[in-house]
Parts: sequence; C-alpha cells; structure tokens
Amino acid sequence: MTATTESKALSKRRRLIGRVSSDKTDKTVVVEVVRHKMDSMYKKYVRVRAKYKAHDEKNFYKTGDRVEIIEHRALSRDKRWKVVRLVERPAVELTQKEPVT
Repeated sequence: MTATTESKALSKRRRLIGRVSSDKTDKTVVVEVVRHKMDSMYKKYVRVRAKYKAHDEKNFYKTGDRVEIIEHRALSRDKRWKVVRLVERPAVELTQKEPVT
C-alpha cells in the first residue's frame, strides 16, 4: 500500500458533500446535505435534508458553493465539522439591467 491509501484506510471520519446555505457568521458556514432515503411504509425514495455547521478558517466559502466537509473534533457547541474543499462554485450571471422607458 502507498502512503495515501494507508491514510484513507485509517481515516474513519465521515465525509459529506453539501451546499453552503449561510455564511453570515465569522469562520463558520452552514452546509445543507441532501440525501435520498427509502420510506419504510411507501417504499419510495424521499429527500431528507440535514444542516451542519462547519469551520471555515479564512471565510472563503460563500452561499451557494458546493463543498466537502469532514468530521472534526468539537470546535464549539454546534460545530463538529470542517470544510475540506470546494467542489463547485455557482456560475455568476453577468446581466445588466436595462433601463425602463
């Protein structure tokens, strides 16, 4: 095994991918993770959402970004996750408002 595969094999921390829903607090982002879970009674897949507060040291991530978070030691009362990387940043539309005549 190489060093990278050994470190991944030893890491038991959960990794989740979600969308940043809020970045208002300092060094913290709220990440919303959407999963699809089968309903036990109706046997259909339903969407289940969960929100996690994650640590963002440099206030780099903004609302709408898709990020990967990893379990981390407790940083505050609610923060148990840390942002690892940016998966996708939403495209910014450069539209100019036309004056109304």
